[in-house]
Amino acid sequence: MSKVTALRTGKGRGKRVNIFLDGKFAFSLEAEVAAKEGLRVEQVLSANQIEALARSDHFQRCFNAAVHYLSYRPRSEAEIRRRLHQRGFDGDNVEAVIIRLKEQGLVDDMAFAQFWNENRESFSPRSRRLTSLELQRKGIAKDIIDRVVDVIDDEANAYRAALSKARSLPDADYQSFRRRLGEYLKRRGFSYEVINRTVKQIWQEQVSNAK
Repeated sequence: MSKVTALRTGKGRGKRVNIFLDGKFAFSLEAEVAAKEGLRVEQVLSANQIEALARSDHFQRCFNAAVHYLSYRPRSEAEIRRRLHQRGFDGDNVEAVIIRLKEQGLVDDMAFAQFWNENRESFSPRSRRLTSLELQRKGIAKDIIDRVVDVIDDEANAYRAALSKARSLPDADYQSFRRRLGEYLKRRGFSYEVINRTVKQIWQEQVSNAK
């Protein structure tokens, strides 16, 4: 048995509490863990209690890392799992954290896939095929991808993407215009047929507006 003789909050961005047992530094804990467990000076801890505190601390550090990663933008479940493994957290804690995040509504692959598609639609329209490929790379399940990309209109997306790009292209003959705009749309995953129709439509509109 060991007695808690001091609790000292560490310095720096990550708030950890240094635990002193029998007058000597023993270990540190995330502040949330120390508060949740109600640690206090003069408290006596058994070896089993100390081990349980260590387990709670590992989970909390893993959870905090996941929440910090999510603070930048929504993430897929696979992205979070990969990130946590890269940070060195063990599989059991990672899976427990994923469950907690789902319970709190912080991880939802359907919501993530919809966010991803809406973001693309708003700022960088691309094809159904390329959006599907991007979501696959994010680890999204096929059934979710199919439901999300089913609403994508390649013709409409190609037109919006081409219209925005065409404004930045210099005046040129049709062949040069078609080549540059076609390459741009191809990089966004559109088919030859969609590209061909879209380029012709944009060119005709520009010619009509110039008259």
